[in-house]
Amino acid sequence: LYFSVQEGILFFYHIKDLQYEMKICADILKPISSLIFCPDYTILLLVTEQGTVYTYKPAHSGEAVKLLDACSSCFLAADFLTPGNKYCVSVTISGEVQVWFLEDGTCLSKLNLDIEVHIT
Repeated sequence: LYFSVQEGILFFYHIKDLQYEMKICADILKPISSLIFCPDYTILLLVTEQGTVYTYKPAHSGEAVKLLDACSSCFLAADFLTPGNKYCVSVTISGEVQVWFLEDGTCLSKLNLDIEVHIT
């Protein structure tokens, strides 16, 4: 079980029977608004309230790596573009939809919806 707290810390709870172990996986120092696993559960996207997107690889137990940083408009949401786990798609508050290459954060494509986006 992965979860985050308001302070921007990513926790992992390993639960087996009535026993559990808690581990701090990453501390990105910014409140995390959403966690999204890729389809094969090898990469976890962390989206902050400020609009920055990080990747975390549970099998490598490393730090979260900043993938995308909010520029003109905050990222409202991000998700993996399936099948696979090489690309993600994001949407900004201003309505810009972008496709990103996860390896290095390169923006491959973008489309402006010309409308402000809200999550309800």
